[in-house]
Amino acid sequence: MDVAPTSGGGVDPLERETIRRVAWRLMPLLILGYFCAYLDRANVGMAALTMNKQLGFSNAVFGFGAGVFFFGYFLAEIPSNLVLNKVGARLWIARIMITWGIISGLTAFVWSDWSFYIVRFFLGLSEGGFFPGAILFMTWWFPSYYRGRMFAMFSSAAVVSLFIGPPIGGLLMLMNGILGLAGWQWLFIMEALPAIVMAVVMFQMLTDRPAEATWLRPDQRTWLVERIASERAQQEAVRKFSLAGAFSSRTLWLITIAYFGNQMWSYAVSFFLPLIVRGLGVGTNWIGLLSGLPYLVALVAMNVWGWNSDRTGERTWHVASAWLLSSAGMAVCILVGPGSPSVVMVGLTFAAMGPWAMAPAFWALPSALLTGTAAAGGIAMIGAVGQLGSWFGPTLFGLVKDATGSNNTALLVLALAPVISTVLLVAAGHDRRMERIPSRG
Repeated sequence: MDVAPTSGGGVDPLERETIRRVAWRLMPLLILGYFCAYLDRANVGMAALTMNKQLGFSNAVFGFGAGVFFFGYFLAEIPSNLVLNKVGARLWIARIMITWGIISGLTAFVWSDWSFYIVRFFLGLSEGGFFPGAILFMTWWFPSYYRGRMFAMFSSAAVVSLFIGPPIGGLLMLMNGILGLAGWQWLFIMEALPAIVMAVVMFQMLTDRPAEATWLRPDQRTWLVERIASERAQQEAVRKFSLAGAFSSRTLWLITIAYFGNQMWSYAVSFFLPLIVRGLGVGTNWIGLLSGLPYLVALVAMNVWGWNSDRTGERTWHVASAWLLSSAGMAVCILVGPGSPSVVMVGLTFAAMGPWAMAPAFWALPSALLTGTAAAGGIAMIGAVGQLGSWFGPTLFGLVKDATGSNNTALLVLALAPVISTVLLVAAGHDRRMERIPSRG
C-alpha cells in the first residue's frame, strides 16, 4: 500500500506517511469485509452443484433465486447510504455485517423454491448498503489521486473470494452427512461465520472521519483534512450537485445504466460458471479449482487497470476497454463451442475479467463528480440500479438455458451488454481528471 510519485516529481514525505498509515489502518478492514460479502452472496453457485438436485430446482428457479438477492440489495442501497452518511460508517457497517451473516447462515435451511427466494431477498436487503457505503467511506479518507488504486485493492477482495471461494466450498461440501446436514448446508453455515466476526472487528477498529483519527499524528490529520476539503471545494466550484440534482443528472443516469449492463453479465457468468465448467466435461473434483481460475486473472487485471488509470488520470477508456474484452471473451465461447474446452476456458476468463478490471476507474468517475449527500445518494443510485442487472442477468441466463439447452445461446444474449454499456459510458462524456494538488512542504 505504497504511495507512487507523480510525473511531476516526488511525493511530499508528510503525504506519503499519511496515506500509507491510513491505507494500512483502514483498507485491510474494508477488504476483509468485502471478502465476506462476496463469499456469502456468491457461494450459492457452488452449493447449486448438489442443492439444485436435492431441492428439485430447475435452472430458471435457481437463476431467479440467486438473482433475487439483488432486488433486496436494490431497495436497501440508497436509504442505507444516506443513513451511513449521517450516523457514520463504524456503527452502520457493523450493523450491516452482523445482519447479513445471520441471514446467510439461514440459507442452509431452505426447503423449497419460495423459501429460497425469501432468504435470498432478505440477504440482499441486509447486505445492500455495504458496497456503496465502503466506496463513500473511501472518498472521505483518500484524495482523488489515490482512489483508483484503493478502489482496486478493495474490489480485489471480491475477486479473491471468487477465486478461493469455490475450492473452499468444495472442501466444505465434503462435510456431507455430518450431524445430518448436507454438504451444501455446511457450506452456507461455515461461510456465514466470518461476517459475524468481522462485524465486531469493524465496530472496534473503524474511524468515521479523518478529524477523529487519533491514530494519526496531528500534522498528518491536519494535512488530510485540508487536502480532502480542498478537493471538495474544487469539485463544487465546477458544479455542486444537490441530492435531487444528482438523481436527475443525465450524465449520472448514463453511467448508471452502463453499470446495469456490467452487473447483468458479471453475475450471470459468476453464478453459472461452475455449471458451465461441468458442462465442459470437467471432473467434479476439479470444478471448484477451474471455476476460480478466471478470477485470479481478474485480480491481476484489476490492479493493473487501477494503477494505470491513476497514473494517466484517464478513466472512461480504461472502463470501456475492460468491457470490450468481456464481450470478446463471450464471443470466443460462442464461436468455439464446448468441443474445445481449453479455448472456452480462455474465453470465460476474459468474460469474467472485464467487470472487475473496470471497477477502479469506474468508481473514480462518480466520486470526482459528486460531493457530500449527493455523493452518498448518487453512488448508491448507481449501485442500486446496477444490482437490478445483477438480478436480471442470472434470471435471463437461466431462462434462455432452460429454453434452448445451450450455454452458448445464453452467452450470446449476454455478449451484447458490454458493447451497449461502452456506448452509454462514452456518451456520458464524463472523464473529469482531477489535477494533483501540490503538497505542502
